[in-house]
Amino acid sequence: MSAGGGMPGLAPPRPIPIKERSSIMFIEKGQLDVLDGAFVVIDKNGVRTHIPVGGLACLMLEPGARISHAAVVLAARAGTLVTWIGEAGVRLYAAGQPGGARSDRLLYQARLALEDDARLRVVRKMYEMRFGEPAPERRSIEQLRGIEGARVKRLYELQAQANGVAWARRDYDPYAWNASDVPNRCLSAATACLYGLAEAAILAAGYAPAIGFLHSGKPQSFVYDVADVFKFETVVPISFEIAGKAAKGKLLDEPVGAVRRACRDSFRKTNLLERLIPSIEEMLAAGGLPMPEDPPEAQPIAFTNPEGTGDVGHRG
Repeated sequence: MSAGGGMPGLAPPRPIPIKERSSIMFIEKGQLDVLDGAFVVIDKNGVRTHIPVGGLACLMLEPGARISHAAVVLAARAGTLVTWIGEAGVRLYAAGQPGGARSDRLLYQARLALEDDARLRVVRKMYEMRFGEPAPERRSIEQLRGIEGARVKRLYELQAQANGVAWARRDYDPYAWNASDVPNRCLSAATACLYGLAEAAILAAGYAPAIGFLHSGKPQSFVYDVADVFKFETVVPISFEIAGKAAKGKLLDEPVGAVRRACRDSFRKTNLLERLIPSIEEMLAAGGLPMPEDPPEAQPIAFTNPEGTGDVGHRG
């Protein structure tokens, strides 16, 4: 058995399409490695727990987790996004790209973001998908951002009222996790789950997380764009429901852990993984620009590409 877990001469594993995977898994403490061909986490007592890494969209490593070179290689070959996060996921330190964005999709995404009219059409489509109605006419991106912010603020207030939660505003400090109140901690943990899933889908589809449309200037700008479309049908109601149970003394578990498990179940129930990539394509198609073609002077490749495996963004 080789160090990477495969037998010599065997073809590399074919990545499972993201729509057929489980959503996320958090690893808080332990050593991740590949032993006897299996992706495992080993605790301080030497107990191995097998992780079906090829069936996950995103693996989130919290403080206390260590990962070997062989494990990173296997996750990359399987097309599983590995992220190194802070406590409860409120900070992202680094992310391993599961495949590699395709140049044609990168150029397409960049062109849409750089052309003002196309960018506005994409933002309007995101607004429509998020709120279920067309965006107001003759509004700039800045104006739509303001309208969206006011609606989001109101939706938070309505969710708080419906679940009996004392709510002031969305406020948290990633450097002082315990300084936030329970509703804000629940929201932070829930949105971290959604961001990880959105980033995995963006990379699997061959796009870049940093090239956003409504958001800009951040390494995950497009992640925030995509996640916001689904936030109020998934993680926001879950966060306030669990915060409400905690406020009433009806929650037996720790709130952040309860939120994570509820998000996992919601992602499965709403078929979110199956919907993410088609939704990304729908948003970008609203820009109305064709996919770019290679320039005639481009140097052809020196070898034949093998048949693609998994999603289009996976190296395979």
